[in-house]
Amino acid sequence: MYKALSPGAMGIRVGSLEEAIRIAHDAGFEGVEIGIHEVADLVDAHGAEHVRGLFDGAGIRPAGWGMPVEFRKDDSTYQEGLKALPRLARAAQAIGCTRTCTWIMPCSDTRPYEENRKFHIERFKPISAILADHGCSFGLEFIGPKTLRDSQKYPFIHTMDAMLEMCAEIGPNMGVLLDCWHWYTSEGTVEQIRKARASQIVYVHVNDAPEGVPLDQHVDNKRCLPGATGVIDIAGFLQALAAIGYDGPVIPEPFGSPASWAADSLRAIWKKAGLS
Repeated sequence: MYKALSPGAMGIRVGSLEEAIRIAHDAGFEGVEIGIHEVADLVDAHGAEHVRGLFDGAGIRPAGWGMPVEFRKDDSTYQEGLKALPRLARAAQAIGCTRTCTWIMPCSDTRPYEENRKFHIERFKPISAILADHGCSFGLEFIGPKTLRDSQKYPFIHTMDAMLEMCAEIGPNMGVLLDCWHWYTSEGTVEQIRKARASQIVYVHVNDAPEGVPLDQHVDNKRCLPGATGVIDIAGFLQALAAIGYDGPVIPEPFGSPASWAADSLRAIWKKAGLS
């Protein structure tokens, strides 16, 4: 696994892929998240070799991309996104960036649990199949805080095990985006991670939780830099990922700290976990 930057997760607005690569390089990251539409346009205009060269020249890896298909809205919007996906997945495969992900609300005001589960499986199966045709894996992020689960009428998936069960019904290239914040707030365990296969972990986010807040009272956007408070067992989390052979990006998502601080925090938790 390697240290990567998501500009958006840090509150950084970038104007181009080259700018994102430069920021990641200057801050000391090894990879950077991409905007898949821009990358596809660049591949169409200049070729995949040119785009790969932008990364290679800076010593930065393309880490992954957000799922561009809008699956939450009406069927027409969904179908429009589905039709555009093959071109985007093809471009991602061409530059060696084969991990994509999205998040799943842990509640709904309109769909009871089983109905909501069926909805997500039906929406994600065609997406999964297109991605598989282009060698891409797809990670679904479960959202852990009870304060968010309780904000709507019907609770939904909010744990790693339940999300992996749904992923298994969607396709073999499915797995989780494992965020240590949501893992912690959903009462996840190190043993849970150690029981998973590396292929079931598509993407990883790291951060920390504020001190003195009861587990069921954490609010989703009130987070800290990875390792800042020690509330989350980040060493055990990373050691478990290393033990199962996870080799993808690890991205800080504390919402709004400078990129250089985030890179420093990643180096510190790497050291704490005894990783090289």
